[in-house]
Amino acid sequence: MNAVSPAAWHARNAVSHKVLSPEETARFDELGYHFPVRVFTPDEIAGYRAKLEAAEAAAGGPLSGQMRNKPHLLFTWADEMVRDPRILDAVEDVLGPDLLVWSASFFTKEADNPAYVSWHQDSTYWGLSEPDVVTAWIAFSDSVPENGCMRVIPGTHVMDQLPHTDTFADNNLLTRGQEVGVDVDEGQAVDVVLQPGEMSLHHVRLVHGSDANRSHRRRIGFAIRYVPTYVRQVAGHRDSAQLVRGVDRYHHFDPEPRPAVDLGDAERAAHRQATEAAIQILYRGTENRPA
Repeated sequence: MNAVSPAAWHARNAVSHKVLSPEETARFDELGYHFPVRVFTPDEIAGYRAKLEAAEAAAGGPLSGQMRNKPHLLFTWADEMVRDPRILDAVEDVLGPDLLVWSASFFTKEADNPAYVSWHQDSTYWGLSEPDVVTAWIAFSDSVPENGCMRVIPGTHVMDQLPHTDTFADNNLLTRGQEVGVDVDEGQAVDVVLQPGEMSLHHVRLVHGSDANRSHRRRIGFAIRYVPTYVRQVAGHRDSAQLVRGVDRYHHFDPEPRPAVDLGDAERAAHRQATEAAIQILYRGTENRPA
C-alpha cells in the first residue's frame, strides 16, 4: 500500500471547516494530528464516565477482552457518543461528509499500573484499502504525561506502512503488542494533553504510543475510528461498520445494528458477531488469539 499524501487525501474530500479552521486543517495535513477539540462539557463527560463505571461495576471490573471493543454495539450511551455531531463535525473537516464508524475501543490505564502502548501505526493490521482513517480519541479523564497520555511523532503519517514486530507483551494494550520496526526519535515526541471532554484527532499512519500510568488515578480514553464510505476491507474477510453521517454509495461493509437497550440479547449477539469478525482480521497470520 503506497502512502497517500495529506494533500491528495483532502483533494478527494470536500473540506467543511465546521470545527477546524483552514489553518488547523493545514496543520493536520502537515503533522498528522490535531488537539485539543472541546467536544463535551465537564458535566456531560462526567455523566458518560458514570455510565461506563456503572457498566464496569456490573461486570465486576474494568471492561476487558472484547467488551472494550465496539462498545457502541452494546451500550446506548456509547452509540450516542460515536454519533455526536460535535465529534462528526470535526471528523468531517478532514474526511469529508460520508462517514462510517469502523471500530471503537476503550483504552483504560488503572492507577499505578504498568499498562502501556508501544510505538506503532494504527494501520498495521487493520486491512483497510486506503490510509484515509481518523481516530477521534475522547478523554473521559484528564490525560497527561503523569498518567500515560498519548504521545505522537509529528509528520510520520506521510510515510508508507512501516514494518512492525509482534511482541504479545503482557502489559501492552495493543492487539498483538506490535512495535514499529524502525528507530523512533523520542526527542521529537509530542504529549497529547487533554482534559475531560476534550478530544484529539490523528491519522491512521501517525506513529504514536503511550507510557504507563504513574499516577494514583485512572486514565480513561475512548478511541473511535472513522472512515469515508469508499474505504473497504481488503484482508479477505467481509467486515462491518455503521453509517453515522452522509450517504453510503459503496456498501463495502455490512451494516451493524444500533443498540436498542444496554446489553440486551440481540445487542450481545450483534457485538459477538462483529468482534469475532474483527479478530479474524486483526490476528490473521498468527496463532495467538485473545482470550
